[in-house]
Amino acid sequence: MTKAVWHYVDSGKCTPSFNMALDEALLDLHSRGEIGPVLRFYEWSPPTLSIGYFQRIEKDIDMEKVKELGLGFVRRPTGGRGVLHEHELTYSVIVSEQYPDMPDSVTEAYRVISGGLLQGFRNLGLQAEFSIPDEEVTDQLRRPKSGVCFDAPSWYELVVEGKKVAGSAQTRQKGVILQHGAILMSLDVDKLTSIFTYSSPELKERVRRTLPDRAIAIDRLTDREITVDECKTAFSQGFESALDISLEPLELTEEQMNLVRRIEKEKYANDDWNFKK
Repeated sequence: MTKAVWHYVDSGKCTPSFNMALDEALLDLHSRGEIGPVLRFYEWSPPTLSIGYFQRIEKDIDMEKVKELGLGFVRRPTGGRGVLHEHELTYSVIVSEQYPDMPDSVTEAYRVISGGLLQGFRNLGLQAEFSIPDEEVTDQLRRPKSGVCFDAPSWYELVVEGKKVAGSAQTRQKGVILQHGAILMSLDVDKLTSIFTYSSPELKERVRRTLPDRAIAIDRLTDREITVDECKTAFSQGFESALDISLEPLELTEEQMNLVRRIEKEKYANDDWNFKK
């Protein structure tokens, strides 16, 4: 049988507002039938703190520290907690809810889509597994103690030796699934924990101290240097294998790029969106 063809987009390093606008524009274009399903890879310039759609800045984020460190800032269209996008490769998958064999359940759709990540890590020689949190961790997910995404693995995220190596978030709009997430190349624990607020100094220190036991980056899993380009190859092949697809590069038309720019200006580059209560 002929494999389904998905589009492949490698955006390189982009601003935080453009990154989120392009993900949303691809969702819109797919919902209209203008393009097929998409696998996208991208990076961030400058390094950026992204927060989840429902996250409250005044509760979780030290914006003075974010500014002091010269970080970008954007609110994602997806849920979840805060992510520092610095030494990482970010991926996004845009696919119809009606795609063949795509589960209705959000959790099970995570499992299907994240199969590409699982195979990608294995292509790099890393023995990743799906996380299936126990009862205690599941309770923590309902009532997180911090705003840090990598503080605990969620259902069907990727772990090595029980430590989270990729965090993902998902939204469904206009009949389309958008799942995007961070593949950690390296992790600066001190910087990551410094940009969040905590209910007490003791909790902050506990998160800083225990985060290396909960999250791990690729550079701590192997003695050899793994580059971003090597990751792009490993994970694109991982998605092709796991989803039984073939990837073909997509170049957006000028009209489609105008849609991206409009979404960026009206939403992700706008304080009304990023700082909404």
